Amino acid sequence: MSSDYIQNIKWLLKDGQNLIIKSEEDELGFGFLPWERPPELYIKYGAVNLDKPPGPTSHQVAAWVKRILGVSKTGHGGTLDPMVTGVLPIGLEKATLVMRYIVGSSKEYVGIIHLHSDVDEEDLRRVFSLFKGRIYQKPPQRSSVRRRLRTRAIYSLEILEIEGRDILFHINCESGFYVRKLAHDIGLILGCGAHLAELRRVRAGPFHEKDHLATLYDLVGAKYLWDEEDDFSLMRKVVVPMEYVFKDFPKIIVKDTAVASIVYGAQLKIPGIMAFTDDVEKDKRVILITRKGEAIAVALSKYTAEDLRSLDKGVATLTERVVMEKGIYPPMWKRSSEST
Repeated sequence: MSSDYIQNIKWLLKDGQNLIIKSEEDELGFGFLPWERPPELYIKYGAVNLDKPPGPTSHQVAAWVKRILGVSKTGHGGTLDPMVTGVLPIGLEKATLVMRYIVGSSKEYVGIIHLHSDVDEEDLRRVFSLFKGRIYQKPPQRSSVRRRLRTRAIYSLEILEIEGRDILFHINCESGFYVRKLAHDIGLILGCGAHLAELRRVRAGPFHEKDHLATLYDLVGAKYLWDEEDDFSLMRKVVVPMEYVFKDFPKIIVKDTAVASIVYGAQLKIPGIMAFTDDVEKDKRVILITRKGEAIAVALSKYTAEDLRSLDKGVATLTERVVMEKGIYPPMWKRSSEST
């Protein structure tokens, strides 16, 4: 595999993902590197890692982004309560279709729990240590879902700082976990009562506050530069390609000659595979991408990575949702028929 090919998709590989080369094919010159798409296409296939302010609902913020950028539609990837701040991924145009794939991703938060009376620090740390792994939780009364007992996982819960009755903490949890209810339950067990005083989401799936985080003011500035000075450079910093949504997905790199057939409805076959990551599992979702790193479709793999190493024919995946538009890669079967 040539070095430029590796660079094209390197930013899409999560830590620990390794590529397995299946076959080689010359690049045919179609498509665009996601970060270098023409402005109109860049916006059409873009997403914003928005720093949500306190006050408005997630729906209101998504509507503001739609108005600021002048796009036809937007959609967010996971609701935040009005007073919660932080990472709110928002898809633009075509990218609204793929936001569903991060709604169920794990989330990380930093917040402050305020205790209603003084407690011993040893007791406090002991109670915090109880909330690890899969726990039972009933959504609070002010929630938008049915209030029934369910289980949600806490992957890590750490006290960062204690100042009087205020506890600064960090939590990594499963999607759908109510941190507000966690604060209430900790207060009940301690016997002092407690409530969530402040909360900020620092990660939602692959979107992190350390990477490409943008405010509403950043979007206004980027749009002004584009409209008034024909300068799209700031827009490329505050809007990321929608492929970012699939950073944590196992990946299959498709040959240029096979891209259009998938977009038009055919299933990916083994000969159309150029490479794949070593975490591909049978009956699990994968993202099919081009050698430039463009998302083609979300699919279910029929084989494991080890199976794909040795197979030379058959259907490799079953398409769940095509995310690439028709016409970006021309149909190769038409060209072959014209040449005969």
